[in-house]
Amino acid sequence: MHINQNKNFTEDTNLTRGLGLPSAVSIVISRIIGSGIFRTPGPIMALVGSTMLFGSVWIIGAVITIFAAVCYAELVAMMPRSGGPYIYLKEAYGPLIAFLRGWAMFFVSETGAIAAVALVFAEYTQASLEISSGIYLSHAMVVIIALLIIVFHTFINCFGVRLSGIVQIIISSSKIIALGYIITACFTKNGNVSNFYTPLLPEHFTLTHVLGIGAALRYAFFAFSGWEGATYVAEEVKNPRKNLPMSLLIGIACVLILYLSANAAYLFQVPVDKFAISKWIAVDALQTALGATGALLVAYAVMINTFGNVGTQVMVKARTWQAMAQDNLFFSWCAHVHTTYKTPNNAMIMQGVWACVLVLFASIYKNSYEAVIDYFSATGTIFNILTLTSVIVLRRKYPEAVRPFKTWGYPVTVILVVLFYVIYLIVTLITAFMPSLLGIILTSTGLIYYWIKIK
Repeated sequence: MHINQNKNFTEDTNLTRGLGLPSAVSIVISRIIGSGIFRTPGPIMALVGSTMLFGSVWIIGAVITIFAAVCYAELVAMMPRSGGPYIYLKEAYGPLIAFLRGWAMFFVSETGAIAAVALVFAEYTQASLEISSGIYLSHAMVVIIALLIIVFHTFINCFGVRLSGIVQIIISSSKIIALGYIITACFTKNGNVSNFYTPLLPEHFTLTHVLGIGAALRYAFFAFSGWEGATYVAEEVKNPRKNLPMSLLIGIACVLILYLSANAAYLFQVPVDKFAISKWIAVDALQTALGATGALLVAYAVMINTFGNVGTQVMVKARTWQAMAQDNLFFSWCAHVHTTYKTPNNAMIMQGVWACVLVLFASIYKNSYEAVIDYFSATGTIFNILTLTSVIVLRRKYPEAVRPFKTWGYPVTVILVVLFYVIYLIVTLITAFMPSLLGIILTSTGLIYYWIKIK
């Protein structure tokens, strides 16, 4: 198909463009700041065991995220269509690869992320009750709360994107204020500077530490994940060729500053040995700084952040299943757009149901949160690699396409970030083989559906 006849390169849509730049930036911030910065630092420290390696993991994650975002900025400015990576992969590699990406997103990675953040909301609800009143919720109750939060957000998001956009601005602002409060409180109270260099490095650096860094990156990348959120609702953003790339870069810049500051604040209050075993590091840090009152406040702050993040994920990700269904590459009833609210309600309901199934699946593991991340990391990385290389493929396939934003340092930056992801994928397969295999097998089942129902 010639580019002038290809709708993916146009701004035509049957959806409502009700999201301005502030809403798009808010979606990026709200998608990123969820559970990760409050939950993953402890497991990361446990894997690396020293402050320099801990900082290195976060810096590597930040740099790779920036490089990847620059690639996505070119793609979304060229093709301002809802669906995110699904659209780019379809144009670069054809319907099968795009379908498998969407299938993996639905059954493995994206609904898995919704489940993971919902679990953290439930965990911090448990923490707040335990701190404030001594009430300890059973594991079953924590799971039920996670399920209810998914159901609630699925219901709310069925009533229009304008309402959702306003909610995202409020929630993202609350997140920045809450995280800013935690950072300020930790640094303005007595801490211990020696925590930053005790220990600075492991006594003997071995292959085990290399694998530890690779495994730790799995959690750092999850903490940074979601930056591409605005690309999923591209058809509902005003002036998308300009606002979408700007929203990615502005949103990520804000989050990176907050993340680095938050980790430094935690470490200022909590020594490495206690940090490594902390499940609720933000609570532990503020409890050290302010006592029980501080711990309760941060538990509420985390609940606000994760509550909003689940809502953002529910809103943006459903657009992918709807876009796939419109192309006859997913269950047909997901293509339906509500006549009044112009929202893909069928896709959202199906998404909510599967996310609840994953919560129940994760609940059988002691560390439910880590189990969900291990389950989708390898699969997500494979498709990230394909999405990033699509920048090169589409440059050659559609040289005449309008590119309002171009990848910085092309093609060197693309090659370097792809090379890194390949190495990271190998380490992930080594350190989380069985969960990764399960995710890959579930993704492969899409081939059966494709050849029977589509091909």
